[in-house]
Amino acid sequence: MHLSKNFSAQQVAFTTALPIGLIAGAAVFVAEKGWLSSLIICGGVIIISYLLISIMLQRYIDRKIKLIYKLIYQTKATKKEEFYYKNILPPQSIDEVKDDVEVWAEQHKEEIEILRRNEAYRKEFLLNLSHELKTPIFAIQGYVDTLQNGALENPEVNRKFLNNASKNIDRLVNLLQDLDEISRLESGEQLLFTESFVIQDLVKEVFESLSINADEKHIRCYIKKGCEQPLIVYADKEKIRQVLINLVDNAIKYGKENGNIEGSAYRVDGKKILVEISDDGAGINEEHLPRIFERFYRTDLARNRKVGGSGLGLSICKHIIEAHGETIHVRSKVDVGSSFGFTLPSTKG
Repeated sequence: MHLSKNFSAQQVAFTTALPIGLIAGAAVFVAEKGWLSSLIICGGVIIISYLLISIMLQRYIDRKIKLIYKLIYQTKATKKEEFYYKNILPPQSIDEVKDDVEVWAEQHKEEIEILRRNEAYRKEFLLNLSHELKTPIFAIQGYVDTLQNGALENPEVNRKFLNNASKNIDRLVNLLQDLDEISRLESGEQLLFTESFVIQDLVKEVFESLSINADEKHIRCYIKKGCEQPLIVYADKEKIRQVLINLVDNAIKYGKENGNIEGSAYRVDGKKILVEISDDGAGINEEHLPRIFERFYRTDLARNRKVGGSGLGLSICKHIIEAHGETIHVRSKVDVGSSFGFTLPSTKG
């Protein structure tokens, strides 16, 4: 019985016709008691049964195979294609169809899995976006309602409430600008104005621009010893400045008092430069590392609320670096610190 699973249509037809012919031959032998006539009848019935069963079975299988392929490819054939399929294309065996169906099933399994992940990501993104928008909007609404209900005439609180409402408006504007920038980067609408510049000089400029924030926590920012040799990269300087500002700003926010932030640059090969921003702060749990560059993904909601930010900084960094055709990565360990690195071309591509 196990072997019958691998029978062809012709084999099935023969194994079905054989017992029919034997039964017919046996019946003739019992009725007439003649071996010759019974053998002739037996052979004739086997041949006729085989031909009929084979033809009908092949037609049935062909129709089912055609239906299977219609379901697989979900396409409507033209008249020329129909003629080709019926008269020119060699008929496919069950094994060939089985292989095609297995390939199709595997592809659809992967597609369904991707769709499920995308749907989960979409739901999470919309939930996070809604949360990010509601926080400043509700705050603004609360301050405005309080002012309208009489606080506007109170000089002790009116200016304070207006300032707080203004800060939340700024936060909302920054969030929308970040979302707009990510959308333009993803769609390829954001043009890159590439030029050659020394990456260490840009890192120093960013350190200087954020020195007030660093000084508040007594954090020292410097270029790693041995990485002072100027390395020239070919990239959009202002976009890379934005990446460095995001990385250094995060390192300051989550860095420890009296800590260190280290900038380094290495020549990977003749065409790429590796740039890293490292800190000795709190670090990131390993479970969060694969998702750290997703929009709004937070490793610690309370901590991020305290230090502020739109939650889009690292996602913007990723998109900017990928727009250059390069990659960004993170290495981190809790209570040891984090190191964000990205590559840039050293010459014009």
